[in-house]
Amino acid sequence: MTFEELDLNYDVLDALDDMNFTECTPIQEQAIPPLLEGRDLIGVAQTGTGKTAAYLLPVLSQLRDGSFPRDAINCVIMAPTRELAQQIDQAMEGFSYYLGDISSVSVYGGNDGIRYEQEKRALQLGADVVIATPGRLISHLSLGNVDLSRVSFFILDEADRMLDMGFSEDIMQIVSFLPKQRQTIMFSATMPDKIVELAKTILTDPVEVKIALNKPAEGIHQSAFICYEAQKLRIVEHLFQQRKPERVIVFVGKKVHTKDVAIALKRKGYNAEAMHSDLLQEQRDDVMYRFKTGQVDILVATDIVARGIDIDDIQLVINYDVPHDEEDYVHRIGRTARAGKDGRAITLVSEKDQPLFAAIERFLEKDVPKEPVPAELGEAPAYTGRGASSRTGGKGRGRHGRHGNHGRHGKNGNHGNNGNNGNGGTDGKSGKKRRHGKHGKGNGPKPENSAS
Repeated sequence: MTFEELDLNYDVLDALDDMNFTECTPIQEQAIPPLLEGRDLIGVAQTGTGKTAAYLLPVLSQLRDGSFPRDAINCVIMAPTRELAQQIDQAMEGFSYYLGDISSVSVYGGNDGIRYEQEKRALQLGADVVIATPGRLISHLSLGNVDLSRVSFFILDEADRMLDMGFSEDIMQIVSFLPKQRQTIMFSATMPDKIVELAKTILTDPVEVKIALNKPAEGIHQSAFICYEAQKLRIVEHLFQQRKPERVIVFVGKKVHTKDVAIALKRKGYNAEAMHSDLLQEQRDDVMYRFKTGQVDILVATDIVARGIDIDDIQLVINYDVPHDEEDYVHRIGRTARAGKDGRAITLVSEKDQPLFAAIERFLEKDVPKEPVPAELGEAPAYTGRGASSRTGGKGRGRHGRHGNHGRHGKNGNHGNNGNNGNGGTDGKSGKKRRHGKHGKGNGPKPENSAS
């Protein structure tokens, strides 16, 4: 399905046209129509499937087509981290390029007093769309800087991450400031019981849209070491002795381990830095800048912080700890082999994590090759996990089923959209006039291809 076939506002369609977005991804095709009808929705989809556009496009269309107060906050979008809030803000800039009268502000911690005052003024004036992290929005609410009593759209992005980070009470506190009559939209990569309970609490008769998890890219060469916990650091050293570490991300399960692993690698002479939520925002920005520019070779990070990492030339991903679900595994190793390149992903599987890794293999529907632990490290445990080769019933599809890759927004060129040749072209859907043609849309730069 193309975006032209959806009942989106014409100015929104023009922005999509400029960005060469023509084909909907599955999450967009299934979510946008009920959202345009005003239904509450819970969407289950991983990062990279186009979920940001799936909620921004219908909300922006409704804000442009409807009669909403100009002096009020009309939409609140919650994100677990500053990095995701920034990505949503960038997407908002692109999609709202021709919606000059719709304002937005991003609100997140880790910045100076000047930024806080700017946020305060924007909130008090009534920005149409507020993109916020829970802690920062609670701060503004507690000081009376923001009025949420007329909000029409409330969106939770990566809701499972927010609950994992302990934001459950903050979310419910924010909800208490919202009107009961509103459209509520929730997106989550997973659907654990706590997400189900939250959905029952804050959504009304929601539409459910579930997109199966993509398999990892073929260019990722996956392998694993079956080892004892005490052998992990030595295995990492062994890997780095074989090949000088450059553009490496080491994922760990807890932030305290992030610090420990980074310190241990530094003591061994490696150029490593930790990335965790205890760092001040300026420190996190500095670490990311130095990693992106090659001044740091090894980034040791947690899953939560890793959501903001968007670098195309990662050569190696090491799962120091096995992730707790298939989504995190796919997301982690998907940091490598991007932009058509090959990459390598290695997982260190301790005894207690064998069942988790076996579940990942069942989802992948294959056995990940096992590498021998170096002889000088002593004996290694046997792998007793029930991997892909031990599937019962011959299917073993895990809990997500089997679907092909969905990818991001398609970029398949112009598909002959009606009314795209000059100002005021006629849109074939209803004979209405598009405000902008594909050409001659006024001065100024075209919107960038925003993350979705």
